[in-house]
Amino acid sequence: MAAVEATRTVQATAKFVRISPRKARLVTDNIRGRSVPEARTILAFTERAAAIEVEKVLSSAVANAESNPKLLWRGDELVVASVFVDEGPTLKRWRARARGRVARIRKRTCHITIQVAQGAAATAPAVAEKQKPKRTPRRKKTEGTGS
Repeated sequence: MAAVEATRTVQATAKFVRISPRKARLVTDNIRGRSVPEARTILAFTERAAAIEVEKVLSSAVANAESNPKLLWRGDELVVASVFVDEGPTLKRWRARARGRVARIRKRTCHITIQVAQGAAATAPAVAEKQKPKRTPRRKKTEGTGS
């Protein structure tokens, strides 16, 4: 039985961030699996508001990894192992509408979690592409009159 080495990860979480989870996932999908310097560059040039919050969580995760005395990791050697955005509580507000009615306003929040790991160990094992089965060529119809 072979010994399996567990991949060590360090994480940081920002809770109750006032951004819709759907909008935050659009930003986090861009940095998943990338190196930390590359992820920071992508976040710096992303124009969405969620990029600022995601960058704060990323820098916190890198700081957690560098300050851990058991791990001798440098920030440039780290890779974003996983990123996920969970839905937080929804703040419910009301807005006045015509004829004395109200409309509900849902102010959504999310929890952003980023896990970083050492460079080569963090990359997911390469999934071998499935080879398409070879198709048998179609038979040509014989030209005949049939009658």
